This record gives sequence, structure tokens and C-alpha cells, in this order.
Amino acid sequence: MQSNRHYNPRDTRSSGTAGDAHFDIVAVGGGPVALAFACAAAGSARGASVAVVARERAAAAPAPGTLDARVYTLSPGNVAFLQSIGAWQALEPGRVTPVRGMRVFGDRGGAELRFDAYAAGVPEVGWTVEDAALQAALWRAAAQHGAVSVLAPAECERIEVDAKQASVHLHGGARLGAALVLGADGANSFVREQAGIAAQARDYGQSAVVANFACGKPHDDLALQWFQGGPVLALLPLPGRRVSMVWSLAHEAAQRIVRLDQDSLCREVERASRGLLGALEVVTPPRSYALRRLAAKRMTGTRVALAGDAAHVIHPLAGQGLNLGLQDARVLAALVGERAPVRDAGDARLLRRYERSRAEPILAMDLMVDGLFRLFGAQGEWLARARNTGLNLTGRIPVLKNLLMRQAMG
Repeated sequence: MQSNRHYNPRDTRSSGTAGDAHFDIVAVGGGPVALAFACAAAGSARGASVAVVARERAAAAPAPGTLDARVYTLSPGNVAFLQSIGAWQALEPGRVTPVRGMRVFGDRGGAELRFDAYAAGVPEVGWTVEDAALQAALWRAAAQHGAVSVLAPAECERIEVDAKQASVHLHGGARLGAALVLGADGANSFVREQAGIAAQARDYGQSAVVANFACGKPHDDLALQWFQGGPVLALLPLPGRRVSMVWSLAHEAAQRIVRLDQDSLCREVERASRGLLGALEVVTPPRSYALRRLAAKRMTGTRVALAGDAAHVIHPLAGQGLNLGLQDARVLAALVGERAPVRDAGDARLLRRYERSRAEPILAMDLMVDGLFRLFGAQGEWLARARNTGLNLTGRIPVLKNLLMRQAMG
């Protein structure tokens, strides 16, 4: 078929029967992980034709002067990956902010841990970017790749696989043949379910409240986080004197925060952040979403691979959810690009290499985040003393502190 940017599933110009088309890879999902993978795989040394199946068309960039409530902190490694596929350059000016350090506060006794990019010999430890801005940039980057075809709006009806190929059937009758199907379609993954891959899920008992604020004092490009004996408050730097809040709270407490009027919300966040950023003013009203932990039993099946939230969901306290997903995308795209000429993109050996290479980093991050969540949520005087003492000790051991920072930088 032609590599048109927005393919109509009813288009009959492709080879095969009416409504049929064949690609090296079908990536299901219209979010950052699916789009980044598609761009990387299409632009790799061996190249690949990729169809992206998305329920909605390209996300619109935020209007000038507005902010998206959902903000990501991306590691330098993933920023370099996005630069390599042309997505970082496609971001609108003024939509990213360097994170030049972090301050992490314990829940008592003045415990504090500081990370400083300059001390670690790097210009920044990460970058913040709005979800809508990042997605719009990735859609623009995908449109520049001749081997990427976007099917949107489109929805999968069923997926069939055998030893030779996978077939993705869409609502409306179109069928897409491929050597590989990538499931990057979120925690409730249709691809994962169709592939028969089980997943363990657990409710954290919390919801994340997100909102943006203008602040009275400069944030100095610092990411700030407070452990609060269960709840976790994070304020992430945005362009100018603005910050993005992610506050993980018990469900009832989160709903109370969301229902507050703007003045009351600002006073509540000022108290929780100990007035570190001065007086706050709401820029983007709060909204909330439930938090859960999810781990797929496997990341691959016959001619199927999972990436991002379809494979793993962790607590946002470390800001590493999307970073893990983008690492999935870049590893799988690299393997696809490096495959031997006799192997296709869904080759079983290639998929085993992908699963093995991702298993340890994902497990390590999941255990660290879950361990911190449990440690700082546990009740008891001796546990409170131990965790806050540990936070202070970590700050006094440069090797350990730099190791943690390097891990977070990806």
C-alpha cells in the first residue's frame, strides 16, 4: 500500500483483498510509547513499515498560554532517544523545562535528600514536558516518516496469530497483516488480552491529584517531593514560575482535594509544601485518577510484544512510568533494526532477546518504587525513625546518592 500518513482502513489501493494491507509491524496505541517506537523502527538501519492503530486522531498541542495538567519528567536517556527520532525537535518552543536538581523530604525530623546535576557532572537530571505537547510532537514526527502509516480513528476487533504472521482485524472489516504486533495500548491492553498474556494488578489504595500552579517564589528548576507517611506530594518545574503537582493520596482524601475551591486548594498545597514556593495560584484545575500496580506475566507472545503500561504500571512517586515505556520502545526498535536479513520483525529469538533485556531494569524499578511506597506508608515510630534516618544517610554517601541519580537518569 502507499505509505500515506493517515491511512483509511477502507482504502483498497494496497495489495491483497479489499481493505487488506501488510506491514512489518502493527503498533496498537496512539500514545507516546507506540508513536516513539513506530518512528524509531521506521528510521532504523534495516527499517520497517509500521502501521499505528489509534482510537483517536493526532492530539492537538496545548493552546498558547495554557498548560496540560498531566506532566512527565523524562530522563536524559529518553530525551536523547526522542531527539534521535525527531520528536524532541518537533516540540513547540517553551514547552520543556530542565530539571537541574531534586529535593526529597521525609515525613519527620527534617530528613532531606538532595540531588544536584552540577555535582554529578551533568547539565540536568531530566526534563519536564506536558503530555499533550509531547503527544502532538510525536504525531508530527510520525508524519515525517514515509514508512509510518497512521490509522485513526480505528479500533481493533480481534487479533489472530500463527507461526508465519499476525492478522489485526479492525472494526469496519479491514485486516492488517504483520510480522509483529506491538501492544502499547495502556493498562487495559486489548493486545495483551488477545495474546492470552495474564497480568497481576493491585490497587495502591490511592488516587493521584494533578494540577498546575503559578508560584510566588522561583522553583530554580528543582523537582520537589514530600513523603507524608503514606501520601506523596511532588511539585515539578514548568516554564517560568509555574509548577505541576502530582499528589498521591488515599481515594477519599484525593476527592476532598479535588472538590476544594481554588483558594482553599492553594492554601492546602502551600501548607503541604511548607511554603517553599511561596503563595500559589491555580493555573490548571485539579483532576484525579486511581493508581494501581500492574505487571504482565510475559512481555511477549507468538508475534506479539508488549510495551509501556500494557506490560507494567508502577506508582508515580519516582516519575518513571513513561521512562520505562520509552526504554521498552527504544530497545525493541533497536533489535528490530539490527535483525539479520533472514529474520522478520516478529522472529521468536528477537522477541526473547527483547523480553530478557527488559526484565531486570523493569523489575529493579518496580521493586524500588513499591518498596519506597510501602516503607514511607508503614506506620510505627521505629519505622518512621529508620526511614528518615536512612534518607539522611543516603544524602551523606555520595557514591550511593549518585548511583540512585544515575539510575533515574536512564
